[in-house]
Amino acid sequence: MADAETKPRSELGDQVRSLVERTINRGIKGVEYIASPLPQIGVTPKDLLLERGTLRFYHYRPLAEEVYRVPILLVMATTNRGSIFDLAPGHSLVEFLLRQGYDIYMMDWEAPRQHEKGLTIGSYVRDFIPHCLELMAMDSGEPDATMIGYCFGGVLSLIYNALHLDGPVRNLVTFTTPTDFSKMELFHNWANRAHFDVDRLVDTLGNVPGDMLMGSFEMLKPVSRSAGQARLWDNMWNDPFVQSFRKIDRWANDMLPLAGEYFRETTRKLMWENGLMTGELEIDGQRADISQICVPFLHVIAEHDHIVPYDASHPLIDRIGSTDKQEIVLKGGHVSLVAGPNAVKRLWPQLDIWLQERSL
Repeated sequence: MADAETKPRSELGDQVRSLVERTINRGIKGVEYIASPLPQIGVTPKDLLLERGTLRFYHYRPLAEEVYRVPILLVMATTNRGSIFDLAPGHSLVEFLLRQGYDIYMMDWEAPRQHEKGLTIGSYVRDFIPHCLELMAMDSGEPDATMIGYCFGGVLSLIYNALHLDGPVRNLVTFTTPTDFSKMELFHNWANRAHFDVDRLVDTLGNVPGDMLMGSFEMLKPVSRSAGQARLWDNMWNDPFVQSFRKIDRWANDMLPLAGEYFRETTRKLMWENGLMTGELEIDGQRADISQICVPFLHVIAEHDHIVPYDASHPLIDRIGSTDKQEIVLKGGHVSLVAGPNAVKRLWPQLDIWLQERSL
């Protein structure tokens, strides 16, 4: 009887000791977290091919002996830096693709300066993207390209291809890309033309501040920051979790301003007029109808995306005119779809399979 009573007490003691040790460790790690510098992200070796205003154009150095013929151009959303594609060794989409033998280029962004407030959608899809594709062809020696756009980088990729049906893009991939802006409900309410004076905002500020944009994203999930900090504290003893959290948090909180005219056009032509969905979008007097795009197309949606909901993104697969087209819906959110431990197992292998036969 004594042994039977002793064993539960021993187990309880072990649990208490483990809990105390974890609490102490969490406190120590918390102090280290506060005192330590921001983590490095985007460290995969690359070369800067072009620095032009807000644009930075990079070529990543190869990591495989044999490289696929068709190079890949990553197009990042203008609100964030491209380091989400390259968070850390082992958690980098760029590193993964390089090791699989792909030749990777990326369009990245810095904050537009005040004299760049006049940049428009046309500046990106009729100037920046074509310029980068030209440099990419010269650098790689290949006339063809695969384009991969993330979030609003996907929107720019769609508009570019709709305006350049005979351009060099042979394959098009979009991640978490909105198409039916009427389904971006909170953004739509926030920018409702009945009370949102976009002209006054842009005319007053020039460029739209990153903090203002960050606030609009946080309205989508008002308690997400507090919940995230709570998860961080609960897992402060877990070094891999903390490292991953810090890298994604650093990227997510580094939101860039938007050029004023670009923001004005985006609000009017995409949010209010829903031009991508209706096919009536015009850029510099030229119609950009995505139903005319016929290149092989892959569209990836995050099942739990609170920024670009399924209903806003799903209509894209039917709007595209391609016969070779595929939609994949994966578990995860807007960021975890592309980066982090789940992306390694879910998105990356399927993207590799899709690209292989189309990159020869």
